[in-house]
Amino acid sequence: MNCNLFITFEGPEGAGKTTVIQKIAERLAQENIDVLATREPGGIEIAEKIRTIILDPAHTAMDERTEALLYAAARSQHYFEKVRPALDAGKMVICDRFIDSSLAYQGYARGIGVDEVLSINEFAIGKKLPDMTILFDLAPEVGLARIHAHGEREVNRLDVESLAFHKKVREGYLQLVERYPKRIYVVNADQNIERVVEDVWSLLYEVIQ
Repeated sequence: MNCNLFITFEGPEGAGKTTVIQKIAERLAQENIDVLATREPGGIEIAEKIRTIILDPAHTAMDERTEALLYAAARSQHYFEKVRPALDAGKMVICDRFIDSSLAYQGYARGIGVDEVLSINEFAIGKKLPDMTILFDLAPEVGLARIHAHGEREVNRLDVESLAFHKKVREGYLQLVERYPKRIYVVNADQNIERVVEDVWSLLYEVIQ
């Protein structure tokens, strides 16, 4: 089995990525695959501290370039401290968000420019892209309704952005699918969680065989 892979999960707010990743990690472990599950921004102490700054709802004055740079800084530390060592050790790494989030959110939805944000991130981590990315596609109205219905979920600065912003995020992601058709696979996230898990597992299993 081809298990030494870096696989990322992307999608809008409320798409259910975190729950699905937990279930997929459990399945991979059952297949005797040494898997590391992590997240962005965060995953390690320094990056988690940057996360609190980025996502604090009180930080509404944050400039979009500051936001993009903070994400890239957190990503750099997380990648070199946690992700790359795990890959070098032969593990499979599955990550909740990576570079495509910055391209969709800051590059496209914030209007900085996809290529400009890509350049920032290439400085931060080199030209390393995931081996495979699974995009959870979901209408923003549905995702935001899920967030507001889930009282225990963290409500962050991005959750309270306008619906128009979240629609642009989705547009950005779909443009990335066209840009990276051999890397990004789309899953319909507007299904029950069990169906989404099965769809993701089917895609993953084809790659690791």
